[in-house]
Amino acid sequence: MNTQPLAATAVKPLRGWRVLVPRGGPWGDTVAAGLRSQGAVPVIAPLINFAPSNDQATLEQSLADLAAGAFDWITLTSATTVDVLYAYRAKIPASTRVAAVGETTATALTAVGYRVDLVPDEDNSAAGMAAQMIALETSPRRILTLRSETAKPVLTRRLSEAGHDVRSVVAYRTVGVPATERIAHDVHSGRINAILVTSGSVAEQVREQFPEIPDETVIAAIGPRTAKDARKAHLRVNVVAPELTVESLITAVSRFPLPHAHDEFAPRTGELPLQRGER
Repeated sequence: MNTQPLAATAVKPLRGWRVLVPRGGPWGDTVAAGLRSQGAVPVIAPLINFAPSNDQATLEQSLADLAAGAFDWITLTSATTVDVLYAYRAKIPASTRVAAVGETTATALTAVGYRVDLVPDEDNSAAGMAAQMIALETSPRRILTLRSETAKPVLTRRLSEAGHDVRSVVAYRTVGVPATERIAHDVHSGRINAILVTSGSVAEQVREQFPEIPDETVIAAIGPRTAKDARKAHLRVNVVAPELTVESLITAVSRFPLPHAHDEFAPRTGELPLQRGER
């Protein structure tokens, strides 16, 4: 018999919530675990994926050079860049230090077994990372910067201007991934109570794939930069996590009362078991 006090089992601020997690892989699994610990039902629905760089030869050569110890630092400015490293089974030698732009990227790195040596203390941006690395490294260093096709080369430019030997490589192109018909219906009906927005690319896909989101649905952005990108994509933002961490994002959502949809717990005729990525 369960003798645990009722009060001890009831403190789950997201009990009854269904929350859309827009990225899969190890990072998505980490977010899902955090949501479950707070009582929510995570709905993992990757809305973006990476496509190969148009210059794969340069990327592959750079990763081979990385494994051989050619760089003092490698910088990563998104969780998707981590996905690329993992897909290529890239090896980062002990002699190469790893810089992540923020906690989201750092979490993605540790989730797949890479270490993290530097996360900017305050400014979680390419400029903030550059400033901290320049202050830390007063002598010229060899640095590999991996970025998306559309990212502005702010980090590369500032590090180069400071005298470092920087190799900037396009690691991926971002492409949208269509959500299943069931998930699109659940968003439209309000059965999804909250949507996590973790990047500008995700914001664009949310706006494009779910043009009619109920007003009651909470849209939570991770950090001011993502919120700004979301609004630029004409996506409503209800709350902004002040820190670029999974915990901060989940806490931001938990401050809202649960906006139940009228059909949220009603069984649907002929409903199929949940498929992978829909729980």
